[in-house]
Amino acid sequence: MSETPSNVAEFSVSEISFSIKRTMEDTFGYVRVRGELGRISRPGSGHIYLDLKDDRAVLSGVIWRGVASKLKIQPEQGLEVIATGKITTFPGQSKYQMVIDALEPAGAGALMALLEERKKKLAAEGLFAEERKQILPPLPKVIGVVTSPTGAVIRDILHRISDRFPLHVLVWPVRVQGETSGAEVANGIRGFNALEAGGAIPRPDLLIVARGGGSIEDLWGFNEETVVRAAADSQIPLISAVGHETDWTLIDLAADVRAPTPTGAAEIAVPVKAELMAMVDDRSRRLNSGLVRFVTGRRTELRAASAALPAPQDLLALPRQKFDTLANGLERALIVSTKSHRSTLQNLEGRLSPLLLSRLSSKARQDLSNASDRQQRALTVAVAQKRQAYTAVAARLTPSRLSQQTLLGQERVTGLSERLDRAFLARVTHEKSRLDGLQKLLKSLSYKDVLARGYAVVRDEAGQPVRSATAIASGAALAIELADGTVDAVAMSDSAAATPRKGETKKSTPSKSRPENQGDLF
Repeated sequence: MSETPSNVAEFSVSEISFSIKRTMEDTFGYVRVRGELGRISRPGSGHIYLDLKDDRAVLSGVIWRGVASKLKIQPEQGLEVIATGKITTFPGQSKYQMVIDALEPAGAGALMALLEERKKKLAAEGLFAEERKQILPPLPKVIGVVTSPTGAVIRDILHRISDRFPLHVLVWPVRVQGETSGAEVANGIRGFNALEAGGAIPRPDLLIVARGGGSIEDLWGFNEETVVRAAADSQIPLISAVGHETDWTLIDLAADVRAPTPTGAAEIAVPVKAELMAMVDDRSRRLNSGLVRFVTGRRTELRAASAALPAPQDLLALPRQKFDTLANGLERALIVSTKSHRSTLQNLEGRLSPLLLSRLSSKARQDLSNASDRQQRALTVAVAQKRQAYTAVAARLTPSRLSQQTLLGQERVTGLSERLDRAFLARVTHEKSRLDGLQKLLKSLSYKDVLARGYAVVRDEAGQPVRSATAIASGAALAIELADGTVDAVAMSDSAAATPRKGETKKSTPSKSRPENQGDLF
């Protein structure tokens, strides 16, 4: 049967998809959508894919790479924003999306909420802790300034430093507003810290990060995490001078000192040279005056002390008299000592005559000869005793005596072997008798003899004995063990069937249950 022809136009998939695309773009054109940022994806291509959502719907969005690099506010999940762009479709996946050309926060409240959340996060990491703060140098030789080189801020700083205390100032030019300002400021702080001391470019002793006042959006670059972390990690003391006195950013919390204005930062960084010179002059005058008073006082004390001291001849009179007395007694003492030593020497000379020495030498020689004779005799006696002992031992170690000991050992081993054989035979006989008794006991207690008398054991599918007829269900598989083998059976009636009468022969039909007393045997 042929189909009825139709006049409905046919379209290809591409025609339908691109037709819908043109319709949506023509209908909506350029729109502004307010919503909360959901999922955010940043692939390697540089584009940003995100979701705009409210409590009832989700709208997919895409920010092309060229637009993403110019955004004032980088998209973050949970931020409420107003997106401007056009609605279009993506035919490759049959979905519609919004191509975003501009992205701005939905009021200052959203930025402040995001700022508070970021502040809590960084504070929890300890980046704002007071113990991390460094002390500013009292008189730096080189100051590094991270700011815009064309604004009024750098001119105010240089003018104030020149008025107060002219010194070497290095400027790291950065953008202080826009999407790249945060990264440039962070690179400036890290760049100054990377300079080596004593290099071609002097390393600053103090850093100033400065910018004029503005709205929260204008100052947002100084709230970026990369700027805060660079300020907290700076090894060079850092002064934050961003905005006016009422403005505040996260870099103010991470910096070592916050200045109310850029000009105030210059005043904090260096003292007034004229005041320093006046202070040095004042302290120099005070030092000279103090030295004069000190020397005058010490001179007066020295004169008073010298007036109280006795004359030098009076101080030496008593020691001189004592010396003269000791000198007079020294001559007499030397004469007496010499006579005493001469008498002692004469006594010793009489005792040390050649005859006496000869006698002592002869006596010592005789004592030595006697000791040598005694030692020789003692050695001879000891050698004779050892030889006698060794001879007695050698007499006991003859071959005949060893043979006799060997025969005695063999006889003893033979006797022990015979005793072992007798004991083993007796033990085997005893254990065999005990095993025979246990076998008889096992045979008398085994159910195999009961099966031989005409009984049977009924087992279920698990191989367990069935002890009650009520435990057998209709259709259950059974195994009936007899004396000469096992028969498989199936129960044909339920457990309420009557038990066979006494004396009846058990039929081979497996549906009959066993007698109640048969289960009692097992």
